[in-house]
Amino acid sequence: MTAEIDVQIAPAFAQTLTAEKLRAVVEAALRHEGTTGDVTLVITDDKGIHSLNREFRDVDAPTDVLAFGAQEETEKFVSAPEAGNYLGDVIVSYPRAVAQAAEQGHSTEEELALLIVHGVLHLLGYDHTTQEEKAIMWARQEAILKQIA
Repeated sequence: MTAEIDVQIAPAFAQTLTAEKLRAVVEAALRHEGTTGDVTLVITDDKGIHSLNREFRDVDAPTDVLAFGAQEETEKFVSAPEAGNYLGDVIVSYPRAVAQAAEQGHSTEEELALLIVHGVLHLLGYDHTTQEEKAIMWARQEAILKQIA
């Protein structure tokens, strides 16, 4: 079974980004992790991600990436049993990726790949709330990004 990756790019960035390249990053992460599933990837702006962060995480600020796992149940989001192999949504702030790329001294494409991989790993159950979890997740990220490069 193949994954269905739905890529949605905000109109402001549609001329800059290609869905195929972004989709390939999601597919590479899933392949590396030996899994498949459907994912929605949304590229938005700081205002859009700020709104989602405030509504679903009670954080009144923009962020670089959010991941909403379809199998996670919270008081604000309940997964549907018919979701089947739907892993969830990864939302990335393009302006945040551009700024962070400049800060880190690498390309925006590399930063987008990092943020997308990070989000996909969250959908697959990885987290970084403890140092041990962070070490595991960061190692997975690095391994996937090396395959993409």
